[in-house]
Amino acid sequence: MTAPASGSAAHPGRAAPPFERRAGDFTAAVVGLVILAAGMIAVRNGNVAGWERDTFEAVNGMPDWLNPVMWPFQQLGVVVWGPVLALVAALTRRYRLAVALVAVTVSKLVLERAVKAVVTRERPGTSIGESAELRGDVSVSGESFVSGHAVMAAAMACVIAPYLPRRWRPVLWVLVALVMVGRVYVGAHNPLDVVCGAGLGVAIGSLLNLALGVPAEPVATVRPAVSPSA
Repeated sequence: MTAPASGSAAHPGRAAPPFERRAGDFTAAVVGLVILAAGMIAVRNGNVAGWERDTFEAVNGMPDWLNPVMWPFQQLGVVVWGPVLALVAALTRRYRLAVALVAVTVSKLVLERAVKAVVTRERPGTSIGESAELRGDVSVSGESFVSGHAVMAAAMACVIAPYLPRRWRPVLWVLVALVMVGRVYVGAHNPLDVVCGAGLGVAIGSLLNLALGVPAEPVATVRPAVSPSA
């Protein structure tokens, strides 16, 4: 944990908010990378296993009336959100968060391409075939592993979560889950594409938290009991 600073140049004498580096972020990064590595091994031949095909068909085959609901949620993984939220963070003087969100964007673009240079699997329109329901402007072909939307959503959730009150943090991960399900529902990705994309995103976000530090959790203080006067 980093020691709290005694003040800042902009506001002399005002205590700077304490930041820390959490062991949990290291664990999360390792878990994310393990998930990614396992997925890369599983899809190395470009095939879709039977269980994954069944999962895809179950999600992709959900009713069409869900499309107006699912389509907006999956757009939360679009790469432009990184710079937009970084600007918001900078305007609200959360400069470490702004730097983290810019780094998330760059890391996503670089590492997604690196994974696709090692492992190639086509989109469901090709890897699943004609039975895949492609909604909206989803392409029939193209590299599908990993899902860039899932990478971006999970990485942003990792770096934003420490700045939110605890009660709001689960909302971020619900949104990440909706992005993942949405990408499969519209026929853009197979399940392992989004699961391993989220794994890579968690690794990116967690490593950035370790590098930059995150706001320290407030420590609850217990007031000493006051004995009643005689």
